[in-house]
Formats: sequence, structure tokens, C-alpha cells
Amino acid sequence: MVQAGSPQPEDGKTGILLVAFGTTFSEAQASFDNIEAGIKSAFADTTIQWAYTSEMIRNKMAQQGKTAHSPSQALKEMAEQDFTKIFVQSLHTIAGYEYHDLVKTIRKFEHHAGGVKKITISGPLLAGPEDMAKAARAIHDTIPEKRASDEAVVLLGHGTHHPSNAAYPALMWRLQRDDKNIFMGTVEGFPGPEEILEQLEKNNISTAWLMPFMSVAGDHARNDMAGDGEDSWKSVFNDAGIDCKPVLKGFAEYDPFVDIWVSQLQTAMEK
Repeated sequence: MVQAGSPQPEDGKTGILLVAFGTTFSEAQASFDNIEAGIKSAFADTTIQWAYTSEMIRNKMAQQGKTAHSPSQALKEMAEQDFTKIFVQSLHTIAGYEYHDLVKTIRKFEHHAGGVKKITISGPLLAGPEDMAKAARAIHDTIPEKRASDEAVVLLGHGTHHPSNAAYPALMWRLQRDDKNIFMGTVEGFPGPEEILEQLEKNNISTAWLMPFMSVAGDHARNDMAGDGEDSWKSVFNDAGIDCKPVLKGFAEYDPFVDIWVSQLQTAMEK
């Protein structure tokens, strides 16, 4: 885990706001716990708060008696608590609709920030070429040790119709420079299961490890990727004669990915 120094104390209070899409799967909470542990370790003296961009997730969390702020609610509360510097860290994977909506929220907040003198936003995970290179290394470092070189690793991202979906095939290209049998697909973007299956068959793959390229192993990982439904990636590959080995761990459960966000926060604070 990257070790970083907390910002030097100045006038007022400094806070970190972690912003995720959210999840209602209790098993997926391990990802958020690991993120918070990593941020706390790096910035021990800085208050950490959370916000969630999904209204559906926030409603479900509220029904469970959990605190579930939207980004605008969290920022307003932090201003009321006399925070003068707020460092917002996006926990999204790519700069899609969710991320850009978050940027708009922050820009709107700046006009009614009260005593907040400084607010920045960092992220998402694939924020630029340097972070993409770090993510590629993290993927190589977290592939199961039991995986053989003639077995495929199929990473499943969320995907989007936003132009930022291009980050997924770009990352796959980078990964395949070192390992031709690592593939990156998406649930709602490109490439989809048909395109990935075509490549698996071209490489004569008989076994594929399925890993979510999402911060949490929630609904998409457990149903769209590894579910027993006929449309799941596992079922599609099985029907083509490919044995699948699902790994139900979000990438934020692995420290090398959390380290990317820690590094982004450190850069923001140093600036």
C-alpha cells in the first residue's frame, strides 16, 4: 500500500470525500472497506466521508438504516461542519456520465461553498495514460497464481455509451502487449461477449478466468458475469465449450488499485 503524508495543518479543517456509485451487496462491501483502510493509512489525520452517485443505491441504503448522501448533500454537510478544504476522490473506473455529473455538482457547489476555500476532484481510476499504465500493472499483479499461460483472463467492465468507453479497449491493447490471452469486455459497452468469444476461439482458448473490472463484485459480477442465466458471460462461454473460472472480487479489494487513488489524492494535496 502506498504511504503518503497527510496535508500540513493550516487554518480550518481538511476533509476527503470519497464518491462511489454504490452497492447494496453485503459481500461487495469488502471493496469499500479496503478503500477506506488504504486512504486512512495514507492520510491518517484527515477526515474521510462518503457519497454515492446512484439514487437507487442511496434509497436502498437509507431503507437499511445506513447514511447515504448524494455528492451535493455531502458537500453541503461538510461546508456546514466548517471544512475549508475538500479533496473529492472519484471511485469510478472511467470518466463516463457518473464522473462528469460529479464534476458538474462540484462546479455548482463552488458558487455556494460558504467557508470552503479550496475544493478539488481527482480520479477516476483510468484518469489518464499514467494511471492506465498503473492499472495494467495492477491487473498483471492480481491475476490468480493458478492461471496457466494458455488460459484466458477475461475482465468485465461496466461499459457505457459515453465516449469514455474507449478506455476499455485501450486498456486491453496495453495488456495484450505483455499477454495475448488477457481480454477486456463490458456489460453495456464495447467489446461485448460476442466480440470477446470470437477472440477466445481465435486463440484456441479452452479455459477462461472471469474477473470483474469493477471496484465491487456486485450485481453485474454475480449475475451478468458469473450467473447461471443463459445470457451470462459464463453461460455464453460454456455453450461454446470454454470452461469458466469466476473470481468474485472487485478490483478495489486489491491494494494495487487502491494505491492509484491514494496517489491521485496525494498529487491533489501537494498542488
